[in-house]
Amino acid sequence: MSHTVTVMTRVGCDHCVQAESDVRRICDELGVSWAARDVDTDPELRAEYGDRVPVILVDGREHGYWKVEEPRLRAALAG
Repeated sequence: MSHTVTVMTRVGCDHCVQAESDVRRICDELGVSWAARDVDTDPELRAEYGDRVPVILVDGREHGYWKVEEPRLRAALAG
């Protein structure tokens, strides 16, 4: 099964920078596509995720927030 990871982020967020780095490393290693989306570019995204960024989505479903839990993300992407 092919997965997609999305990091909901915002400019100026140090935790977001770290989460993007972690997701990039893990996804590149596993051959999984990923992208980052700035929640401040869309009022609906800002309303849903704005106070919890970074938020990690796997296949469009919320997987976690504030930091990447590497073992848990790897397990989700392995299935």
